[in-house]
Amino acid sequence: MIDFFAVFIFLFAVIDPIGTIPVFIGVTSLFDKKEKVKVALKATFYSAIILLFFLVAGEYVMTSIGIPLSAFQIAGGIILFLFALSMIFGESKPDVELKIAPKQSETAIFPLATPSIASPGAMLAIVLLTENSKHTIWEQTQTALVMISVLLITMVLMLLATQIHRVIGNAGASLISRVMGMILASVAVTNVLGGVTSYFSLSL
Repeated sequence: MIDFFAVFIFLFAVIDPIGTIPVFIGVTSLFDKKEKVKVALKATFYSAIILLFFLVAGEYVMTSIGIPLSAFQIAGGIILFLFALSMIFGESKPDVELKIAPKQSETAIFPLATPSIASPGAMLAIVLLTENSKHTIWEQTQTALVMISVLLITMVLMLLATQIHRVIGNAGASLISRVMGMILASVAVTNVLGGVTSYFSLSL
């Protein structure tokens, strides 16, 4: 049995549904209500497909090219930590992704599905949370369900984006994104330490 609360917080931090709100508003500003609903549904669907692929096949891809999961855990933790630092000290998620939004017409896929929702950090996180040697199929299924619940929350927030944005504004979304970055940084350090411990225990 997984720790549902811990996994939920981890995935909520790395997927960052709140930070997606201004991105969604920016890329759908010229769309009518019906089109906005379609974009939100498509972005959620594509994100789920991407993350489920990494959940099922991510570890097999790593092992097939001879990379031990402990090394991937260390590398993933470092990347997640750098990702968290960018959330805390760099431009906020909304600021960065709104800049790249006008470059792509298929907004449901880019920048919404990726890199906004199914970000590189989220892809790494889902692999680390479903390590085959540590988690049973049932536990991995539970993680998948938690992931889907976070994606559904993201979808609901996109559908309510206009109303929510009126309340919190860009500044509020940026603040929440930075708090999520702090949580993610702590989780990333834990992953690095766990990977180092696992690597040296296997070497001895």
